[in-house]
Amino acid sequence: MPVYDYKCKEHGLFFELATMDESHQPKPCPHCNALAARVICLAPELLDMPKEKKKAFATNEKAQNEPVYSTLERREQDHEHKNGCGCSNKRGRKLMYTAQGEKMFPSMRPWMISH
Repeated sequence: MPVYDYKCKEHGLFFELATMDESHQPKPCPHCNALAARVICLAPELLDMPKEKKKAFATNEKAQNEPVYSTLERREQDHEHKNGCGCSNKRGRKLMYTAQGEKMFPSMRPWMISH
């Protein structure tokens, strides 16, 4: 069972074991037996964290649910390819066909067998 924090109006914070189903219910204070609501305490390190570190954490949290793009894919989206472009990204142009109609990749992986 997890330990939850509760706060009595007179005696302050205390800790109680409770199941997850019972975690939202108030618990009696061990000193005065008055019902106390559950509170969520933040560590002081979170409140005093530098602005740059908070921004980095927020960026990482946001990035967890967004699609992942490689830098090459971003470069393709941001870069307009023109004739004579010096980009190294010319994947589609490396595919060639032999006279028999078989696929051939002349500069990619010569040791691979075509299907």
